Amino acid sequence: MTLVDRANYCKHNPYQDRPQSIGFAVTISAPHMHAAKALDVGSGSGYLTACMAVMVGPKGKAIGIDHIPELVQMSIENIERDQPGLIKSGNIKMIGLNSIYLITSNSHSFVEVGDGRLGYPEEAKYDAIHVGAAAPTLPQQLIEQLKVGGRLIIPMGKEGGNQALEMIDKLADGTIKRESVMSVVYVPLTDKESQWPGR
Repeated sequence: MTLVDRANYCKHNPYQDRPQSIGFAVTISAPHMHAAKALDVGSGSGYLTACMAVMVGPKGKAIGIDHIPELVQMSIENIERDQPGLIKSGNIKMIGLNSIYLITSNSHSFVEVGDGRLGYPEEAKYDAIHVGAAAPTLPQQLIEQLKVGGRLIIPMGKEGGNQALEMIDKLADGTIKRESVMSVVYVPLTDKESQWPGR
């Protein structure tokens, strides 16, 4: 957003963080309304979450969630090593099954949270949600946490069966449009005990 000069799209007070009239009884939204928020379910090593943080820019936020605490810790270390600016900016949040890791330049804080199959309603609504594991049915909680105009990318299908990567868009009236993009093979979207028993 900082690379696009709002003055070229809005004649009056373009740099104020508020909606402005652009004529024809419509407005351009306040800049903060355009700052994107993305959720990465099954964030693993943190790679895609870091990519999302770069894409949403300094006013956006990328949230990664995974139910294996060791993966959450590893992802924090990976992000700190590769993209320390993202850590310092505070626009990444990494969430574990039992803990939330608020990444700041000085420390990590911990608070109880739930599980990625339920999304992360505390930060909803999201412009984009990516799910890195196959779901046998479309998780309604993720649809509810998607903004109108938002997109969910999720592999659908049972483990060992046919799976398809689906692109799900939330339309202006709140309904969804589903499109199968390609055949895929993903691990199942499950709980920690099923994925990593006894650990």
